[in-house]
Amino acid sequence: MPETPADGGPAEFVIRGVTLDGRPFRPSDWAERLCGVMAAFGNDHRMQYSPYVHPVTSDGVRCVVVDLRLREIAPMAFRFLVNFARDNELQTRAGRSAERTELARLLRAGDTD
Repeated sequence: MPETPADGGPAEFVIRGVTLDGRPFRPSDWAERLCGVMAAFGNDHRMQYSPYVHPVTSDGVRCVVVDLRLREIAPMAFRFLVNFARDNELQTRAGRSAERTELARLLRAGDTD
């Protein structure tokens, strides 16, 4: 299970769409589906991903980034995501530090996709 962020340590972990034996995880939209479980509809009636869980593509692989603060905010949701990765034998890795995570959040805020 990912560690709680420490000063300068990772503030997130990444679930990669690749199994432990190197096969691509299917379906291809698994990351969006998984993040959709944590999404809510905003005032504009559009679905918005949680600020704690969002899909990304890294090195051509679909991934889900999970903010480690979710462990404290919604422990059941955090365990669900960790168990999803474990049960489906998906690769995980440490994510960005808190400073880089905040910068990425600010950059995403300007997205209009």
